[in-house]
Amino acid sequence: MHASGGPRPAPDTLTAIFFDAVEKHALPNAYQYKAQGKYVPLSHAQVLERARRVSLGLGALGVQRGDRVGIMSENRPEWALADWACLCGGMTDVPIYPTLPADQIVHPLNDSGAVALFVSTADQAAKAASVRAQFRTVRTVISFVEPKPEGADLTFAELEARGTALDSTAAAAEWRAGALAVRPDDIATLIYTSGTTGLPKGVMLTHDNLASNVRASQHKVPLVAGEVALSFLPLSHVFERMGDYLFFACGISIAYAESIDTVPFNLSEVRPHYAMSVPRLFEKMYARVLENAVSGGAVKARIFGWARAVADRWADEKLAGREPGGFLAWQYGLAQKLVFSKLKERTGGRLRFFVSGGAPLAPSINKFFFAAGLTILEGYGLTETSPVIAVNAPDAFRIGSVGKPIAGAEVRIAEDGEILTRGPHVMKGYYNRPDATAESIDADGWFHTGDIGVLEDGFLRITDRKKDIIVTAGGKNIAPQPIENRIKTNKYVSQAVMIGDKRKFPVVLVVPNWDNLEKWAAIKNIIWTDRRQLLEMPTIRAKMDKEVRSTIEGLASFETPKKIALLEHDFSIERGELTPKLSVKRKVIDQAYKGIIDALYEGDE
Repeated sequence: MHASGGPRPAPDTLTAIFFDAVEKHALPNAYQYKAQGKYVPLSHAQVLERARRVSLGLGALGVQRGDRVGIMSENRPEWALADWACLCGGMTDVPIYPTLPADQIVHPLNDSGAVALFVSTADQAAKAASVRAQFRTVRTVISFVEPKPEGADLTFAELEARGTALDSTAAAAEWRAGALAVRPDDIATLIYTSGTTGLPKGVMLTHDNLASNVRASQHKVPLVAGEVALSFLPLSHVFERMGDYLFFACGISIAYAESIDTVPFNLSEVRPHYAMSVPRLFEKMYARVLENAVSGGAVKARIFGWARAVADRWADEKLAGREPGGFLAWQYGLAQKLVFSKLKERTGGRLRFFVSGGAPLAPSINKFFFAAGLTILEGYGLTETSPVIAVNAPDAFRIGSVGKPIAGAEVRIAEDGEILTRGPHVMKGYYNRPDATAESIDADGWFHTGDIGVLEDGFLRITDRKKDIIVTAGGKNIAPQPIENRIKTNKYVSQAVMIGDKRKFPVVLVVPNWDNLEKWAAIKNIIWTDRRQLLEMPTIRAKMDKEVRSTIEGLASFETPKKIALLEHDFSIERGELTPKLSVKRKVIDQAYKGIIDALYEGDE
């Protein structure tokens, strides 16, 4: 099976996209950020001037074309300014997740040979300071915040001031010419992917890799200049990074959420037309909607059930390409008024669509939002593919798929079911790792994604991770992710991980949604002092068993988890159980909870 998203965009650079957007759109609010309780705009003209001055400031520090510069920060305008300054100065930036513990930031900085490091806050400066003796090449640490925190050499404002002192009409013209002299094949960024095993590898993404992805996505997803996007996924992740380049290119104002925790509040404040997210946000929103429906009394629950059934029938008509009419259309209008309008209000009331990526989205959740009148365009890609390979579009939309390939992206399904892709979006390779590059990109230029999937009428559907497939002792192959996603749709479940490789049968580790479970326990007059004690109670175990099993009815017996273990704490990045992208490291979890897992198999193996 083979699909192609059409002819590739002409070779391009991110610097060309930058100058085009600044001149074409000239928005008063290219970026918006929260300061003293309200959103403050930053115009395209200011972005251009400040990026130039930061770039000239880096030059004054001795940072040269081709040098690497680290950025370790939460989303904020300085992240974008530092990025544009590096790109226009012909430098390569190295984004580092601000959530990483100190010992994990050393490898990407040393491996890339970064000469400078931007840090956001005093906490990030302290983290860098704690391992600075291990940095081999970093000479300068620059802090985004004032006053200069302990561990930083100078502040962003001081760097900008140095650039301002060098800025002149002639310097600006020379800087612009240098920025536009960047070649499509030059490395724009080195993004270290943690993967689920081994040391992170630096993915070399060129200007053309990212720019071709922006241009192809521009033709696929309709965006209206002058509208607003909310940015809250980490910019250190290529998904939000490319998305923000796309918004910038299309003249969309980018408003930064204050943090991931304030997203619900910022949605109602900013009232965005677009937002990019990972499935976790939709899972939480879905759980909250269900919780509100059942906790509001019998009448409210009955109205919600009716509205959901109506919306479901309406969605079936729409997804089949028919326009719902007559009595169904009238019922749907009433369901919107009584129930779903409130959900739309929570997103600000102007949302055209969400884009979902980074992990599989449960089709039942996607359909629920679609039926409610909120479209989630699910897409697919990897850091190594800049990232988009395929994405749903409003005019080519299929729930349960990740859409059709974008322009220039060829997709082929190998004999073993692995998804292969070729085109301008495929990385230059892994930095200093020719062996790993040769392993993932074959002689014909096909990148091996490690994902299993199928093509149906040109739509790509992911069925699992190749490395994640569980092979039981009886030789049965189980794709765990879709099953875990089903379990996580339950309002009493926060996280779920299936285990079962080389074992007789699969089991599942479940972290409860404590808010909902503790509320239920209180209603049942259960008394407890700590969460561990609660999890040991037969009533609680029976409740969680029933809830989990309700989500997995209809699975084949060999793929149905036979036993369930309840865990007190969420999985974490710090303990090495999750990658910074929040993907589960199944092998690590298998080892970390070995005692609990072995106990599930005692007497059965």
